[in-house]
Amino acid sequence: MIRRYKLARMSILATGVAVAAAGCSGDLSPMRAVYGSGDAKPVKAPDFVENSRKDGGDFMPVGVSAPARQIRAKSSEGTKTLEAELEGARGRNEAKGRAAASAGKATTPAKPPVLPRQE
Repeated sequence: MIRRYKLARMSILATGVAVAAAGCSGDLSPMRAVYGSGDAKPVKAPDFVENSRKDGGDFMPVGVSAPARQIRAKSSEGTKTLEAELEGARGRNEAKGRAAASAGKATTPAKPPVLPRQE
């Protein structure tokens, strides 16, 4: 008896999945006949978009390598200089954090208001 219910539930579930998958298919949709073929028409970009685009901003064709970069990697001296700058910035930020924490501890928090008792 229980097997029949499981079989019935599984078949209903499988039917529902099949109907949902068929409804998502573009070729089988009955709405296509109502609203047309679904071919997208080209849309002209607004003027502010056209004006902000660079000339020759097309996509790179498939199979073509990107052009060589004009910026070279930092030398080892440049890397060490940058690392020293970042370490200094971290030290300054940690000092500011410690100062803010000590300033927060120095202030006394406000006492909560005393509410009258309701009887």
